[in-house]
Amino acid sequence: MNGSNVQANFAATARSVAAPPARRPTWEQAEGSPLPLGVNWIEEEQAFNFAVHSEHAESVTLLLYSPADLVNPLLRLQLDFLHNKSGRIWHCRVPVTKIAEARYYAYSVSGESIPQLHSFDPQKVLLDPYAKCIFFPPGFDRNLAMREGSNAGSAPLGVLFDHRETFDWSGVRSPYHESDAVIYELHVKGFTKNANSGVDPSRAGTYAGLVEKIPYLKELGVTVVELMPVFQRDPQEGDYWGYMPLNFFAPHGQFASTHRVEEQRLEFKNMVKAFHQADIGVVLDVVYNHTCEGDYKGPIYSFKGLDSAGYYMMSSDPANPYANYSGTGNTLNFGQAQVRKMVIDSLRYWKRGMHIDGFRFDLASVFSRNADGSLNWGEAPIFSEIAADPELGRVRLIAEPWDTAAYQLGRGFPGLTWFQWNGRFRDDVRRFVKGDAAMVPEVMRRIYGSDDLFPDNRADAYHAYQSVNYVTSHDGFTLYDLVSYDRKHNWQNGNSNQDGTDANFSWNCGQEGDEAVTPEVLALRRKQVKNFCCLLFLSNGTPMFRAGDEFLNTQFGNNNPYNQDNEIGWLDWSQLQANRDIFRFFKNMIAFRKTHPSLSRSRFWREDISWYGVGPTVDLSSHSHSLAFCLHGASQGDDDIYAMINAYWEELEFNVQEGTPQEWKRIVDTALPSPDDFSDDGIPLEQTKYRVAPRSIVVLCRPQAETQ
Repeated sequence: MNGSNVQANFAATARSVAAPPARRPTWEQAEGSPLPLGVNWIEEEQAFNFAVHSEHAESVTLLLYSPADLVNPLLRLQLDFLHNKSGRIWHCRVPVTKIAEARYYAYSVSGESIPQLHSFDPQKVLLDPYAKCIFFPPGFDRNLAMREGSNAGSAPLGVLFDHRETFDWSGVRSPYHESDAVIYELHVKGFTKNANSGVDPSRAGTYAGLVEKIPYLKELGVTVVELMPVFQRDPQEGDYWGYMPLNFFAPHGQFASTHRVEEQRLEFKNMVKAFHQADIGVVLDVVYNHTCEGDYKGPIYSFKGLDSAGYYMMSSDPANPYANYSGTGNTLNFGQAQVRKMVIDSLRYWKRGMHIDGFRFDLASVFSRNADGSLNWGEAPIFSEIAADPELGRVRLIAEPWDTAAYQLGRGFPGLTWFQWNGRFRDDVRRFVKGDAAMVPEVMRRIYGSDDLFPDNRADAYHAYQSVNYVTSHDGFTLYDLVSYDRKHNWQNGNSNQDGTDANFSWNCGQEGDEAVTPEVLALRRKQVKNFCCLLFLSNGTPMFRAGDEFLNTQFGNNNPYNQDNEIGWLDWSQLQANRDIFRFFKNMIAFRKTHPSLSRSRFWREDISWYGVGPTVDLSSHSHSLAFCLHGASQGDDDIYAMINAYWEELEFNVQEGTPQEWKRIVDTALPSPDDFSDDGIPLEQTKYRVAPRSIVVLCRPQAETQ
């Protein structure tokens, strides 16, 4: 072989060795990743990753739709368990070039249909439980989801977002209120939907409409808004309140002023940003205990079709296979790790992506239930999992500490550091103001902060602020109806007046409703409203009240208007003008509470509180209807506050038990007409005796300097 040939062969070999090998896709690129769940954009690969949990499925198909054809998928990608399944999660990765014009996605799932366990129907188009935005096609039909057969073109679909979507949160601080926390519960639509709300008609009843009302909320003085459920629901169910969620990640699209589905999240974020710029925190009322899919007769939208037994609690009754601790047909199974993960992922998403400041958990006792439905009175797993999550460390967590079969208020609730809706405060204060016997010892406990429920002994060490004190909420009478109706009037709900509680502890002040009501009854009602307001804002704990109570909004005696998307459920803003005196009283009581942080403490009042009656001792007997107390503020650098509370139907003469008349100024007398019922500067006392009118409260204030 001559030299030239050897050199040529060597050069050829060198060239072949130097050529880089073709880059093979990684396993995740080829098969997809099981985490995170949902659909996620992979920027470096210009691809979407899809992942969905379905333990018992035998086959899962990804469906991609274009806006031009919402019936026939643009792409059907059947997942192979040998390549596209890890554990109980099915997954795949799809390059954006392959997706083409697709904008929406869903799944089709098949498997063995076992009675009481699985609801697999491969003809059903199924929504991703992790969808961040949901599109309802023009042909959306709830009825098709409730019977066998295809619902193509009529099913809700997940939205493939613009993957480069960004939002500027810079320069906005998330507020955190402590002693000045005043929670205001409102319904996003009902707050501004009425034509007299003053909101631009194009934004009435929307997230953007709430932004227009921020100046009003600032004037009132609330520092935290608690939004009734904003999770996407079934728009054809008649679920006005929102306690029947379809999904736990997407904001309810029908609350957006825009019809462009991709802009609905943006409107929600702008609302939260505006609240934060106004130093108002945002808490979401979240429903994780059940879904809108109901019982075995309900629609198959998502969870049922993906894996009924994997998501829901099952009962031992073949006729009613779904356990029903929520009262709505089904109960999510928190004994399943993937259900707990879904909830924590949802909480993280709303905290991280939407900058939400806290969550109020509907029927939170469901979190304590084991897979068989029994209560875990120890450490139910989800509570420790939430506590261990760094994303949720500074989030305000509020429990409704009961469900349809359990009542865990106080020490019975496993979330040791959670806030709790104090139903005992609501009931005891209602009964006391109404005039029931034997309520003085109970109302003393509630004013003090409910240490019987939240003890601060060495073993328990609860804080007073964990008691969320309220007289009214969405669930029950409005404050005005509480003093105007002895019984519920729910006929318009369509349930023969059988829905809603009968345990209202209400009193109509002598005449049922508003028809031909006398001036004397109206005056008493206004005074009773002010009494409730006083007790709420004088009590230790975290106060909450429902929107519209500050101007006597009425639901005409309906104590459960869950399906009343009309003038019954919407606030009537004309009442604000008619009842400016009540609004002023609420505003001043809120300001008084903020000015006197001694009222709202991290700890109980202990030695700083002295209890009295009309004289030196409080009458604790069953026939007593009055008490007084002096809260000393020196330890908090605050003034002293003396309250005389007369729930009796006759005038009582109280003797102020501390100091001289010259030291005290009267701030509040609920028996006086506005503006004398609340004095900003205070009216000096002339003597230590004060005649407190029937069913009235008087509040005095002594400046700190005069007690030294």
